[in-house]
Amino acid sequence: MTNFFSHLNTTTIILLSLSVILLAGFLLTRITKLAKLPNVTGYIVAGIIIGPYVLNLIPHEMVGNMGFISDIALAFIAFSVGRFFRRDTFRETGTGVIIITLVESLLAGVLITLLMYWFFPLSWDFCLLLGAIGTATAPASTIVTIRQYHARGNFVNTLLQVVALDDAVCLLVFSIAISIVNLNAKVTSSSSEIILPILYNLSALVIGALSGALLSRLITPARSEDNRLILAISLLLAISGFCAALNISPLLSCMLLGATYINMTEDKELYKQVERFAPPILSIFFVVSGMNLDITLFGTLGVIGAAYFIIRIVGKYLGAYLGALAVGASKEVRNYLGLALTPQAGVAIGLAFLGKRSLPPDTGNMLLTIILSSSVLYELIGPICAKIALFCSNTIKK
Repeated sequence: MTNFFSHLNTTTIILLSLSVILLAGFLLTRITKLAKLPNVTGYIVAGIIIGPYVLNLIPHEMVGNMGFISDIALAFIAFSVGRFFRRDTFRETGTGVIIITLVESLLAGVLITLLMYWFFPLSWDFCLLLGAIGTATAPASTIVTIRQYHARGNFVNTLLQVVALDDAVCLLVFSIAISIVNLNAKVTSSSSEIILPILYNLSALVIGALSGALLSRLITPARSEDNRLILAISLLLAISGFCAALNISPLLSCMLLGATYINMTEDKELYKQVERFAPPILSIFFVVSGMNLDITLFGTLGVIGAAYFIIRIVGKYLGAYLGALAVGASKEVRNYLGLALTPQAGVAIGLAFLGKRSLPPDTGNMLLTIILSSSVLYELIGPICAKIALFCSNTIKK
């Protein structure tokens, strides 16, 4: 295929590559659907098959130049997660959800960082980033499972808020961790190198909130559905571009945009429109993620990857149990919330790409491979765990 692409112009290469990526993702999801597996698994497997380590259908330089896809995909994911930060929902659950989220996410991150450093010959920087990424939970798998079985009740409300807050905590922890890693990589560091990243992230949050307020003014009842979608996506892309210029993640800013808009308008339809537009972008994102998965490292990373996989599950479950116990949550929340927090995909994969840039090439590829390979496993068992948690908590019928 490389010889075939070498005779084509750049525009043709890009268009054909995107076509192959989307088609491969679609075909693999037909197979995973028969096996009752989530689409994310099919997309990642499709990327592995058409990637440089198997069929090599896409030019290597094309794969390397598609990093912007992760920023766009994460912007869409963050915007959708933002709609769960509604004031009225938080009034019902109080501060208990915040405490549960902090305990379960931070405990998982600390366990991963310490145990991976103690048991394996890995650097502190690597373990710190791995632990920070391990705090994340994939909201998509959990939300799809809840919708599929029409689950309702206090357990579901708590779960949705924890999942949404979980990624916010993850982004904050990851921002701190990557700042520490970047400082460690420099022989000398000034106070501005420490303060500037913090100021950049704060400015991104302010821009996210202002963009949400602006969007609430721009989208009036008279706007057509097409124009509503255009305005929303234009702001998401603008925020992503601004964050890319400052070399920070667009996740927090886009999440705050979504949270500000839902609290100012109570308009849920816009999120449905964006979700209908997003599937091709998310498909490309996950397929490209699979293409970046270095399967030649599986043999050497088997034990490390398995350890990360198990430690994170234990940390999430134990943290959710202790957090729920501390705030006096119901028995259902204590026993089954941690089980529903197993999935990990989109946000973690996006952060792995960001972390890869801050580590040496070999270590960065190892980090990305661990996250991608474990994401496949998490997406295999995650929806099943979420279904069991919903069933055992009596929020869905037999």
